[in-house]
Amino acid sequence: MTTTETTKERTFFGQPFSLVHVFGVEMWERFSFYGMQGILLLYMFYNTTEGGLGIPKPTAVSIIGAYGGAVYLATILGAWIADRLAGAERTLFFSAIVVMAGHIALSLLPGFAGLGAGLVLIALGSGGVKANATSVVGTLYSEQDIRRDAGFSLFYLGINLGAFLGPLLTGLLQTSAGFHWGFGLAALGMAIGLVQYSFGRRSLPAASKTVPNPLPGRRRLQMALIAVAGIVVVLVLILTGILTADNSADAVAIVTLLAAIALFAVILSSSRLSAVERRRVISFIPMFITSVAFWSLYQQQFTVVTIYANDRLNLDLFGWTMPVAWVQSINPIFIIILSGVFAAIWTKWGAKQPATPYKFAAAAIVMGLAFLLFIPFSGTGEHGTPLIALVGILFVFTIAELLLSPVGLSLSTKLAPRVFQTQMVALFFLSIALGTAISGILAGFYDEKNEPPYFGISGFVAIAVGGVLIALTPWVRKMMSGVR
Repeated sequence: MTTTETTKERTFFGQPFSLVHVFGVEMWERFSFYGMQGILLLYMFYNTTEGGLGIPKPTAVSIIGAYGGAVYLATILGAWIADRLAGAERTLFFSAIVVMAGHIALSLLPGFAGLGAGLVLIALGSGGVKANATSVVGTLYSEQDIRRDAGFSLFYLGINLGAFLGPLLTGLLQTSAGFHWGFGLAALGMAIGLVQYSFGRRSLPAASKTVPNPLPGRRRLQMALIAVAGIVVVLVLILTGILTADNSADAVAIVTLLAAIALFAVILSSSRLSAVERRRVISFIPMFITSVAFWSLYQQQFTVVTIYANDRLNLDLFGWTMPVAWVQSINPIFIIILSGVFAAIWTKWGAKQPATPYKFAAAAIVMGLAFLLFIPFSGTGEHGTPLIALVGILFVFTIAELLLSPVGLSLSTKLAPRVFQTQMVALFFLSIALGTAISGILAGFYDEKNEPPYFGISGFVAIAVGGVLIALTPWVRKMMSGVR
C-alpha cells in the first residue's frame, strides 16, 4: 500500500509566503519615503518663520525633480551592485540602512546641510531598495506563473499602505511640532522596517542571494576609481557654479537619458544574450518611452499638485484646516482600494487579459485625461477649488498608475535576459527617473495665470503618446516573443 502525502504550500493571499517579508520592508521604506516627501517641498519654500528654508518655488520644484529623478537613477547603481557584487537581497538590506541614515540627517541637521546630506543618502539608498525589492519579488515566481501580475499588484499594495500612512503622520507632526519631527518619524519608520525584514530575509529563495554576473576581482579597483572620479566631477560642477539648484532637474534629465541609452546599448550588445532575449529587450523601447511620458505627468503630484493644494485648494474640513501633506495620501487610499480589484481582474481574465503594451498605452491616455480635468477648475481663485474635485482627479491618476506601474515592474522581470535581471528592472526605473526629472522641469512653467494651456498641452501630449503605442502594439508583441 502506497501513501501519497501532499504538502500544502503556505501562502500570503494566494501568493508565495516569502512575499510578506519583501512586502513589509518595502511598505516601511515607502512610509519613510513618502512621509518625508509629503512635507519636503513645503519645507523648502515655506519661509523661515514657518520653519522652512525660504527657497523660491521654481528652485524648490527643480530640486524635487532632480532628487526624484536621482532616486530612480540610483537604481542603476543598486542593480549593478546586486548583479556584480552582492546579490539582490543583500543589496536591498544594506540600502535600507542608507535610507534610514538619510532621514536621520534631515531630522537632526539644520538648514541646507541637513537637506543636502539627507537627500543624497535617501536617493542612493532608495535606488538600491527599489530595484532590488522588485528583483527579489521576481525570484518568487517562474516566468509562466499566472499569479505573477497579481503578486506584483499585492506588492504594490504594500508600497501604498506605507505611502498612505507616511504623509498623514508626518503631516500632523509637521503642523503640530515642526518639520524636523516629521523627518524624524520617517527615520523611525525605516528602522521598524529593517527590524521586521531582518527576521524573514533568510527564508527568501537562493536566487535572490546569488550574484548572476560576478565582477572579476582584478576589475574592482578600476570600478572604485571610476566611482571616485564621478563624485569628484559632481563636486567640481557644484563648486564652479555650473550645476546649481535651479538647473538640477535639467542635469538629472540629461544624465538619465544618457544612462538609459548606455544601458540599453550594453545589454543589447552583450554576446551572452540569445536572439529571443535581444528581441525582448528591443520590444521594451516603445514602452520605455511611454512610461517616461506617463511619469512626467504623474510625478507632478509632488510639485504642481502640492503647490496647487497649498495655494488653490479649499482644505477646510468642518472648521478644521487639513494639513497640505494629507493630499499626498489621497492617491495611496485609492491604490489600497483598487490594487486588489485590479489583481483580481488580471487573475480572473488570465490569458485573456489585455497584452502589456495595451495597458501601457491606456495608462498614458488616462493620465492625459486626468490633466485635462484640471481645466474646468482654473480661475477659481485662492483656496477656491473644492477638495472633492482634486479627490476625483487623483482617482483618475490612480487608474492610470495601476495600468502601468505594477504591470511595468512585472514586465521588466519577464523580459529580462538571464544575465541582466536586476539591470533590466533598473531600465524600468530609469524611465521613472527621466519622467520625474522632466516633471520638475515642467513644473517650473506652472503658475495660476497659465493653468488651461499648461494642463491642456500636457494632457493632449500624453494621449498622443498612448495612441502611438497602440498603433505599434502588433510589432511590439511580435518582438516580445511569447511574453504578454
